[in-house]
Amino acid sequence: MPTTRSAVDTCYTLFATPIGECGLAWNARGICAVQLPEATSAATRARLLRKAPRARSAPPPPVIKRAISAILRLLNGKSRELGSLALDYGDATEFHRRVCEAARAIPAGQTLTYGELAAKLGQPGAARAVGSVMARNALPIIVPCHRVMAAGGRAGGFSAHGGVNTKLRMLRIEGARVADQPQADLAFGA
Repeated sequence: MPTTRSAVDTCYTLFATPIGECGLAWNARGICAVQLPEATSAATRARLLRKAPRARSAPPPPVIKRAISAILRLLNGKSRELGSLALDYGDATEFHRRVCEAARAIPAGQTLTYGELAAKLGQPGAARAVGSVMARNALPIIVPCHRVMAAGGRAGGFSAHGGVNTKLRMLRIEGARVADQPQADLAFGA
């Protein structure tokens, strides 16, 4: 029987970034949750703990310190890749894992639409399903759902604090060419 995320000892930490305080949860298999900044540290922690409910606060081990450093480099516009970080998708479906891995392959500074990502998976009619996976993404930044746009290159949605504005800010940090989108452009979350 597969081990679920809740059956594994999970730890978390919060850390300051150029976009605000983020959170990261991990277990022996890898990083299992990332939380983008909320309005307060308490809100960031609470939202992270909804993704990793049994996690306990702990100092990050060396591998997690390296992950945090890589995230900080990305959010400072320096390094562009997080693809080598080990992830734990828990009990996610095979489709969910494939979507996340395909999103991880989108280079920093570039974007794809939900439909283009679905086509890369060999399922050109699955744009809504791809959007649904991105809306439930527990690993933003590392699984860069902010690089996945709605049809026509519109921003789509983003469920992080600040919504689409946060998504656009992250894309600009990475050097992506993005047009300002109205806050009401909320087709899918991240």
